[in-house]
Amino acid sequence: MNEALIQRMQAPGPKKILACDGGGILGLMSVEILAKLEDDLRTRLGKGPDFVLADYFDFVCGTSTGAIIAACVSCGMSMSRIRQFYEDSGEQMFDKAFLLRRLNYKYNDEPLATLLRIELGKALGDDPTLGSPGLRTLLMMVMRNATTDSPWPISNNPFAGYNQLARKDCNLRLPLWQLVRASTAAPTFFPPEIVTLAEGTPDAYTFIFVDGGVTTYNNPAFLAFQMATAAPYAVNWATGADRLLVVSVGTGGAAKAQMDLEASDMHIIYNASTLPGALMNAAAAGWDMACRMLGDCRFGGRIDREFGSMLSDAVEPSNWSGPKLFAYARYDPDVTPEGLSAMGLPGISTKAMQEMDSVKHMPDIQRVGREFALRHVSLEHLRGFC
Repeated sequence: MNEALIQRMQAPGPKKILACDGGGILGLMSVEILAKLEDDLRTRLGKGPDFVLADYFDFVCGTSTGAIIAACVSCGMSMSRIRQFYEDSGEQMFDKAFLLRRLNYKYNDEPLATLLRIELGKALGDDPTLGSPGLRTLLMMVMRNATTDSPWPISNNPFAGYNQLARKDCNLRLPLWQLVRASTAAPTFFPPEIVTLAEGTPDAYTFIFVDGGVTTYNNPAFLAFQMATAAPYAVNWATGADRLLVVSVGTGGAAKAQMDLEASDMHIIYNASTLPGALMNAAAAGWDMACRMLGDCRFGGRIDREFGSMLSDAVEPSNWSGPKLFAYARYDPDVTPEGLSAMGLPGISTKAMQEMDSVKHMPDIQRVGREFALRHVSLEHLRGFC
């Protein structure tokens, strides 16, 4: 049992949550945004280069590529190290050109699995499991259990029902790299991940997992708030805009409007190719809207013309009929042509900024993240928590 984690979870004072969206190689945008946040916190708190986001956030969660970032942050990696991991391994992790070769690997030997096992193994040392004492924060990763047809938010929460060491199938015994890979196993990109629970016992059984991005939790921010406060999870953190902070980081947003679309164009192939993305985008926006309503929203772009941005106002701080349950900031670059132009990046392709396998455009993805962070990331959004 991770005693240091228990002490941190139960320590008095405000708690801080970081939630990272899915999006393949577009996760590099999130990396650059978080690198700016990490640098700013070092300066504000008078810390040196050894200070990392795991020293600030108490709970880190992610879906798909966000699960990679979240796990690395929880392990105590600096954002510069995480950036280097993406730069060195991005092509192998997310390029569809590797797909046919992937099919020739055993599920636990394909390139992404190997990369995660090596990198997380370096960080965690002798105990590379979900229950490792090397994990410095509460960590949650979202995946889809294809066997049970349900979303699975798996965490290292020592009080969770399926994390009790007396259970033969205790989740804390599972390898962290395997769970991260399960959260990133996007259909058409990777083979599914096969996870064995209660391994080595007569009661062993397996589940098949795929990318958490194909659940409704590609944006896991509200799910993290739920885990931190709902009684069944037994974390029981206090709510209030001065007691709980949620920072949500996206991988770029742009509606794929088709003004010339005809009804006759919407055949079975069109629907099969567009509906998954449409449902994921709608769910991500929906959870963002819920967080802006329940939370004291300090930053976030406009969601739509009717809802607006729902930023809290100094004169009228509550923009709904109930109390604010947490402080909230949403960092998600607008990668429409208009949004890119407003950031001084008119030459960058909107299409390339929407494709999770856009590995040839990694430098442009980083430019978007850095420019957005330079213009919009501010510790003022974290006021009261640093």
